[in-house]
Amino acid sequence: MSNPLDTDAGSELFGSYEAEFKLVQADLTQKLDQISELNGEPRKSAISAAERALEEADELLGQMRLEKQNIPSSSRTKVNQRFRNYETDVDSAKRKLRSLASDRAALFGSRYTDDPSTPTDVQLEQRQQLLSGTDRLDRSSQRLRASQALANETEAIGAGTLADLHAQRERISHTGQVLYESEGYVDRSVKTLRGMARRMATNRVITIAIITVLVILILAVIYSKFR
Repeated sequence: MSNPLDTDAGSELFGSYEAEFKLVQADLTQKLDQISELNGEPRKSAISAAERALEEADELLGQMRLEKQNIPSSSRTKVNQRFRNYETDVDSAKRKLRSLASDRAALFGSRYTDDPSTPTDVQLEQRQQLLSGTDRLDRSSQRLRASQALANETEAIGAGTLADLHAQRERISHTGQVLYESEGYVDRSVKTLRGMARRMATNRVITIAIITVLVILILAVIYSKFR
């Protein structure tokens, strides 16, 4: 039955990763069940195959962790719950694989002995070195996966930062356009004020001239009366 989330916008890619993860998870479970029934070289091969399946599951979890950020908030709660369940399943598979891989008696068969001083088991030291190398490789793989997850998160943060910078650039461009238009309005206002100032100066000159003429006329009338 298809998951109803797969029809939501932004969830198609997550659904694809989820479906692939379930296939890998089923394959991993089958491999882990087979390991307990094997000994010697077949057991080693089965453990290696299970480790590769675990790495693939971890990679898919990293992709799902990134993609679930693009899912709408209304559907993200259910997705987060399923994702946490997947992480729990993978952690359980890792613990089970470590337990199976640490069973040296089953791994090396009847030749295995816990007594390193036994002179008849010359290969014991080599097997111990091999296991030590395997442990170091497993720790290195875990650090690599952690670094990859951190890189994925950093990439997501970088993408969000770029989106924010783009939005800020758009706002700055819009503000510059508004300021440019405002400058045009200011220029027109200055021209209008200058025209008004010229008209006021002209009116003042005319007013002074009229007053002067009136004063002269008044003086002429007074002069004519007393002549």
